[in-house]
Amino acid sequence: MFKPRTLDALRIADDDLRAVLEGRRRLLFDGGMGTMLQAAGLAAGARPELITLSDPEAITRIHAAYVEAGAEVITTNTFGANRLKLGDAATVDEVFTAAVAAARAAGARYVAGDIGPTGALMRPLGTLSFDEAYELFAEEARAAARAGADLIIIETMTDLAEIRAAVIAAQESCDLPIFATMTFEPDGRTFLGTSPEIAARTLEALGVEALGINCSLGPAQIRPFAERMLAVTDVPVIVQANAGLPRSEEGRTVYDIAPEAYAEAVSGMLADGVAIVGGCCGTTPDYIRLLARAMEARGRALEPRRCPRPFVAASAQQAAVLDGRSIAVVGERINPTGKKRLQQALREGDLAHVIGLGIQQQEQGADILDVNVGLPGIDERTTMLRVVEELQASTVLPLQIDSSDAEAVEAAARRYAGIPIINSVNGTQESMDAVLPIAARYGCDIVALTLDEHGIPETAEERVAIAERIVRAAAGYGIGPHRILVDCLVMTASTNQRQALGILRAVSACRERLGVHCALGVSNISFGLPARGLLNATFLAAALGAGLDAPIINPASERIMDVVRSFRVLNAEDEGSAAFIDRYAGAPDPYTASGGQAAGAPAEGAHQADAERGTIEHLILTGRKGDMPAATRAALEQLEPMEVISRHFIPALDEAGDRFDAGKLFLPQLMATAEAARAGFDVIRERMPANAETSGRGICLATVKGDIHDIGKNIVRMLLENYGFTVYDLGRDVAPDTVLAAVREHGTPLVGLSALMTTTVPAMAETIELLHREAPGVCVIVGGAVLTPDYARQIGADFYAKDAAAAARICQEELGE
Repeated sequence: MFKPRTLDALRIADDDLRAVLEGRRRLLFDGGMGTMLQAAGLAAGARPELITLSDPEAITRIHAAYVEAGAEVITTNTFGANRLKLGDAATVDEVFTAAVAAARAAGARYVAGDIGPTGALMRPLGTLSFDEAYELFAEEARAAARAGADLIIIETMTDLAEIRAAVIAAQESCDLPIFATMTFEPDGRTFLGTSPEIAARTLEALGVEALGINCSLGPAQIRPFAERMLAVTDVPVIVQANAGLPRSEEGRTVYDIAPEAYAEAVSGMLADGVAIVGGCCGTTPDYIRLLARAMEARGRALEPRRCPRPFVAASAQQAAVLDGRSIAVVGERINPTGKKRLQQALREGDLAHVIGLGIQQQEQGADILDVNVGLPGIDERTTMLRVVEELQASTVLPLQIDSSDAEAVEAAARRYAGIPIINSVNGTQESMDAVLPIAARYGCDIVALTLDEHGIPETAEERVAIAERIVRAAAGYGIGPHRILVDCLVMTASTNQRQALGILRAVSACRERLGVHCALGVSNISFGLPARGLLNATFLAAALGAGLDAPIINPASERIMDVVRSFRVLNAEDEGSAAFIDRYAGAPDPYTASGGQAAGAPAEGAHQADAERGTIEHLILTGRKGDMPAATRAALEQLEPMEVISRHFIPALDEAGDRFDAGKLFLPQLMATAEAARAGFDVIRERMPANAETSGRGICLATVKGDIHDIGKNIVRMLLENYGFTVYDLGRDVAPDTVLAAVREHGTPLVGLSALMTTTVPAMAETIELLHREAPGVCVIVGGAVLTPDYARQIGADFYAKDAAAAARICQEELGE
């Protein structure tokens, strides 16, 4: 039988560490490893993890310096020690065994087995599957545990899907406490668009023992992000900041925040409630020594925190939060019941139609998407996985996994990047035994249906009694009322007229007596009756007044959405009525005789939006790659290939870049626009003459020597290819002379270089110097987490690109015709 993860089930080194995990004690980690390796002259051209094998005494000396400075936790030199990165150079076991031994030899009180990102992009953006990532991380966790580590720290993650795979792998592979941290950009989101709140809530739901932030920024910049985490989670928060921004000084990477300023800024976070601190890039024992003094001055004891507990469903980029005042619209249209076109699409594996329904509902105002793919004769598990994966790339909305197939539910819940809702569990013992363990294991919310072995009860009290039974059973799995949506099951008024108001009474009673939130399938009320839209809207208004906060509806119904928008004014969710005014000001009132529109007609502007749907620009901007070939062929009936590109493709990609820069589009959706454009370009290439290749628009891309992280480079490649550039991808860990040889072979006027690690920036500088000396007409663009515009100039780069969209713009300006 499944048992919730508790501290009693873990191997905890001592009572002090247990007190940390319970939120009653502060803890001090060590500082940067790459910085110390560079200072010792050991990092140039070498993979840091392999130094643990070739020169373990040097690694022990670095660890010992941190121990002497006061660090309680020493992090193993295994950040990149996964099988994908190590290749044939060493085994994972060899590296972790040597790394833990080096930390122990230094006198570490606690040893943290360090697990960093794989360096590959996960599906659907990349090629690495959840299961492949899981195996890589599980191998590291097992190796760390066998070697004698006291805890696992999963760090420097930018992808919520990847950190999820790492956490689940570690939990299922060892019995050690697990700390998990993500790294954030200055805009307060990770590279792939996850906010501190979503990261904290997702990791807490998964059951990590500590969570937080590391790398990327200095402590003053990170402090507001840490405060946002502290506001939404009771789990101990860890922060390991960089020593500010890097710069080049006499061929070395140095940072701009001195130890005193660093310690002062971190002291502020300790006062805020951060429990665990240390340092990342640029920090040394001098920094940790001052942190130890600050911690001793404040005292190790800490009061456990208790945060509010709203209902939260979340994708990697967006959350739907129910706090007792807000409401969340659950879009119901991805459900094959009664929808012949959707049934056909599912049977044929035509995901374009399914994804289109998700995108449309997002545009129409849904906050959550219900996903039901159950049909006789199809592999529901495989289909559910494909649909959930594609929806996560195309929309930002949280998903509600709707299935009676426990295997399909678990497969999707395990891999979902965020906090999904499982629809549903009911009051039968069989249902609770099947669904509640899945929800508990993967940190999911649940929809609880008020039916049991005897069917759907007639009275409000009977419905509430079933809901109470499910709430009690869920508590046994560690699922609190705040994670439950009770659905009191709407029956049609045509045959159950006297139950309608009883359902509303049940909603109110569940909210007040059980502390849960409530969902209802609103449109069931009107089945079999005329003027269904009118009855649905009236019932919805009454239900919202009774306490309904998650109506399951069709957001394409303007009448229904009018009720939702109006209620958000009345319950003060729409502050200052701003959204209502923006939607309706200047448009005729559709509900008055003088309005000039039929009752329930779309507001002004809706017709224009409908007309825009299906255009190439709209398909690209919404990532509708499945619909792009047909739309492109239709355009080619009217225009020449290059006209289609210049009139439709390039403006759409430019608009996507502008939205990305404005924070209105996140990287997964930006990548989806590129995929959609690529699907159209493939059609255009079929029509273009063989000699139509564009000359002078080539660029070589490479991750520099010693660095094997190529996520950023791969994203840049995809965008550039869809702008019509010829890209020569040299791969990762590329030596300077290899880059030069490629430039000479292909005659490219531009080179793009990427580096994630501090220790590999000197290789980038060496490559730039070689190119400028031997190929003086070539311009170099650089990017990567460790770089800044100033740093890029200091190492001789011609351009700095903060992200893939910026790199595409630079190439357009330099190579555009």
